[in-house]
Amino acid sequence: MSAAPELISPRSPRVSAARRLARRNFRGKERLFLAEGPQAVREAAGHKDTLVELFATVEAAERYADIVGEARAVRARVHLAAEDVIADISTTVTPQGLVGICRFLDTPFEEILAARPKLVAVLANVRDPGNAGTVLRCADAAGAEAVVLTDASVDLYNPKAVRASVGSLFHLPVAVGVPVEEAVEGLRRTGVRILAADGAGTDDLDAELDKGTMGGPTAWVFGNEAWGLPEETRALTDAVVRVPIHGKAESLNLATAAAVCLYASARAQRAPGGCRSVTENQ
Repeated sequence: MSAAPELISPRSPRVSAARRLARRNFRGKERLFLAEGPQAVREAAGHKDTLVELFATVEAAERYADIVGEARAVRARVHLAAEDVIADISTTVTPQGLVGICRFLDTPFEEILAARPKLVAVLANVRDPGNAGTVLRCADAAGAEAVVLTDASVDLYNPKAVRASVGSLFHLPVAVGVPVEEAVEGLRRTGVRILAADGAGTDDLDAELDKGTMGGPTAWVFGNEAWGLPEETRALTDAVVRVPIHGKAESLNLATAAAVCLYASARAQRAPGGCRSVTENQ
């Protein structure tokens, strides 16, 4: 027989505390954020000292018994809750029955530099949380070692950004609040080439690949969705690169352009002579 929901009222203090985390100022004060859905909660449970609490409907707790077990194994408090309670906490239109509360997990920029990354995505003035989360997911898929969000970019823990990352937030180091000048200069000191991605760039991505200039450690700087990168930011970089448009499309959106650029670097770095090639590392 199924257990009865433990938290009946959305007015429960625990529910009220969780609901407040949808707001940035409360997230910053508590250094906690929401992770919604089975994928995000599973990743949070597998990330050391991250998952603090889990709210689950009875149906979701039965369907995802393994995730609930993982949450309990890491000593997260597990609450069975009525569906209206989950709906009240969740920021999605159709909640999936699981909402986790997680500790902040951003990484100091100095630690990222100390690890001497070979591929980094820098988000400069990116304001859309869906785009930020999707670029983070692309960086993870391309094998990047880090993502840096500058001080003018969206909150990493915005629920939409967390959802759009589809768990990648828990996979690679992310630094937040770094001034773009500090990000560029710090990465350059570690031997990383800084490339700006811009539709009006003077250098063509295909040409860069043909010249064999992209096999070394690289950081891509991606700008605002609406107006791209300002001239002062482009001037900080080693080259301003455009993704070639071979068809009639006016442009690519930020996340798509980021995926193309990051994968171009990933392939070049793994080619013979690249910084990740087998022959280079022997």
